Amino acid sequence: MKSNYDVLGNYIRLIDTRNKDKVTNKVMGINIDKFFMPSVANVIGTDLSKYKLITKGKFACNPMHVGRDERLPVALYEEVEPALVSPAYFMFEIIDNTVLDENYLMMWFRRAEFDRICWLHTDGSVRGGITWDDICRMEIPVPEIDEQRKIVEEYKIVEDRIELKRKINDNLEATAQAYFDNLFFSCEDTNCTLADIALVNPSRPLSKGVEARCFDMATLPTSGCIPIGDTVKPYNGGVRFINGDTLIARITPCLENGKAAYINILDKGEVAFGSTEYIVFASKDNIPSCFYYFLIRNSRFVTFSLQFMNGSSGRQRVSGEELAFFPLKKPSKENLDTFNMVGKLVLKQMKEAAEEIRSLKQLQELITTTLSSR
Repeated sequence: MKSNYDVLGNYIRLIDTRNKDKVTNKVMGINIDKFFMPSVANVIGTDLSKYKLITKGKFACNPMHVGRDERLPVALYEEVEPALVSPAYFMFEIIDNTVLDENYLMMWFRRAEFDRICWLHTDGSVRGGITWDDICRMEIPVPEIDEQRKIVEEYKIVEDRIELKRKINDNLEATAQAYFDNLFFSCEDTNCTLADIALVNPSRPLSKGVEARCFDMATLPTSGCIPIGDTVKPYNGGVRFINGDTLIARITPCLENGKAAYINILDKGEVAFGSTEYIVFASKDNIPSCFYYFLIRNSRFVTFSLQFMNGSSGRQRVSGEELAFFPLKKPSKENLDTFNMVGKLVLKQMKEAAEEIRSLKQLQELITTTLSSR
């Protein structure tokens, strides 16, 4: 072990500042990509004075789902305005920022090896939690502060490029979505259901034991359309899909978070597979495949989907059969042809941007992987 390693607990401490003065009612959660996001929890009627008040430069993590997700959702809060996090979260800060840089620490938290170690420390509960003591016992390399900041600067250059490509994608998608909504949802009239114009969970040929690309839930984006991070392994069950198919997560909180994808990154004739918690929509009657991706991003469809969520708390889901009843006005061929020219081009450009983002993320991973050897 290199001499600059030390236990994390020597550099961080828990803080427990509550929202007693009702400073804000903005409640945030942390996604598995380790970023803060607006919470999807229903807090109507909840006493928010008991929630933890997080401010710029502080960290928070959700210790309860590590075993299930194989990641520790942890994030650095960087907004000027304070926010609230769940009372169940650990909230902590760096003891001395002249010894350990907050952005350097966040880079360490993003390492795949860090998540693997967290997963090994989870308890025996269904979701698999981790204790504060276990986090504090983990070891981290702590080079001189100037070296830390140099590493952060290298990482930030790549991160800024990724953010730029994401914004381009977001703008492209938002423009196409507005055009789609205006073409197909500008009136309240309905004369068909989704089942009339789409194949729901169509059969795709893939035998058990055959090696194929697997896109698990973590690969589906919450914004954008291209899944990133697939692996190749023998097929042993799960939803199967091909190019042109649209995927949507059917389980909470993934559905609420907007996890979905349009598949256009496979080879010709290739069949891939993923979670049993996906619903697949495919083209029917020569309707352009891009139509279904923008349909499932439409606000009416999202609202319709959420009202059918059922099951025990924390594991609610909706079925493909229920979503197939979504009412809409049957799209005209003229509008479909018009939108296809836009939708197809936008999805192609988003794919190209996503491929660059993937390469940049590999570079980021290389930077974080080599932290321990610096």
